[in-house]
Amino acid sequence: MSEQVPFSASSVASSNHASTNEPVNPQKHRKGLSRVWHATGYSIAGLRAGWHETAFRQEAIASIVLVPAAFWLGRNWVETALLAGTVILIMIVELLNTGIETAIDRIGPEWHDLSKRAKDMGSAAVLLSLLLCAGTWTMALFQRFFA
Repeated sequence: MSEQVPFSASSVASSNHASTNEPVNPQKHRKGLSRVWHATGYSIAGLRAGWHETAFRQEAIASIVLVPAAFWLGRNWVETALLAGTVILIMIVELLNTGIETAIDRIGPEWHDLSKRAKDMGSAAVLLSLLLCAGTWTMALFQRFFA
């Protein structure tokens, strides 16, 4: 993934990076399948990093049971997609929350009101996704067994 991307000196001179001495991101210059290939690698690295978070790991293990159960419980493709989608949504929101927390922690370990607010809002997003999933599954189970 440390592929060198050739580009002309004129493109470097015209970019914003030349005046600020910032490093050039080679991903910005990739095109087509090369970009897709490298982006896939970054995504897999993100999933691996997420696996080290207890909450994400628990949600991923639960999804191994719940996603197949969605195919059993759902009576049509819409119900199945909603049930499986709410489970996957929890994992997406958890990864975003972990990204926020990681970025805040990189800035510094000291307490700051804005840092706390950002972390609390990420946590609230996870809570809302969990409530959405629980409500969707509860109603689907009720319809299947009690309606």
